[in-house]
Amino acid sequence: MAPDTKTQVRPTLKTIAKLSGLAIPTVSRALNDAPDIGDATKARVREIAREIGYRPNRAGLRLRTGKTNVIALILSTQHDMMNHTARLITSIAAATRNTPYHMIVTPYFPDQDPMDPVRYVTETRSADGLILNQTQPEDPRVAHLMNIGFPFATHGRTNWADRHAYFDFHNGTFGEISVRRLAERGRRNLLIVAPRRDQFYAIEMIESAKAEAQKLGLDFQLLETATSDDASSVVEQAISEFVKSHGAPDGVIAASTNAAMSIVSALEMSGLAIGRDVDLIAKEALPFLQSFRRDILVITEDVIRAGDFLCRAVMQAVDRPDLPPMQALDVPSG
Repeated sequence: MAPDTKTQVRPTLKTIAKLSGLAIPTVSRALNDAPDIGDATKARVREIAREIGYRPNRAGLRLRTGKTNVIALILSTQHDMMNHTARLITSIAAATRNTPYHMIVTPYFPDQDPMDPVRYVTETRSADGLILNQTQPEDPRVAHLMNIGFPFATHGRTNWADRHAYFDFHNGTFGEISVRRLAERGRRNLLIVAPRRDQFYAIEMIESAKAEAQKLGLDFQLLETATSDDASSVVEQAISEFVKSHGAPDGVIAASTNAAMSIVSALEMSGLAIGRDVDLIAKEALPFLQSFRRDILVITEDVIRAGDFLCRAVMQAVDRPDLPPMQALDVPSG
């Protein structure tokens, strides 16, 4: 028979204390991962909490401590959900396991000011810290958060990266490696489908790829009519029109999985074969593209590592603001 939920009493810290034989303050500190509580005690308290279905009263927690134990991940709805962003969300959520923290995703739309969700979270104090991506060199969101002293970390760097927590994939190295690998296959006329050029990683990727192409004496062009974050139909049409007006490149660099698939579609509709007429190299977070077309060249970005690091960086910024910000750079090889 199902329990009568109307008469069930919500488990509290007092319930856990009674079952564990510990004092209520000890239970509270164990659940909040206090450094002076042993790992065995923390594990026992969390197991009891899980078994009885304990959930902290966030309104009460906020009144008592001023904290919510929430990390907000702010994401554009326009990003690569199939591959990159989905993996980032999963890894951040996994990193909150066995901690007092929980993750919420706060989206913003292409026609919306990216400052809106940042202001909402900071002004309502609906989270203790933020994770941002698609950073600009002088990102107004980062400037605002630094000015008000609100804990955050960025997936990507800014011109102020020495002053804040971040994890970044070195897209400059990605650009250089991509050009070299295409050159090694005899490709001379290169095209890059890059992110929006107002973003830090796009500038780094484009400039590094361009410099490497010039060093190797290769022709190099940037697709001006679409970005790697655009809808598949937009990228496909832009590639088709480029081939008609400029001729087909023999090497293409794609900054996202979705863009790579759109490029393949457009080139094949133009009668070109990947690996024979054109080589395509792309960045991906999941091993997918070579199952789609085995001749696509890939460079892997470790988004699982990024999400885990960013989550821990924000938790440190919230709990230990006296420590230097956590920072890491993932440099691809190949």
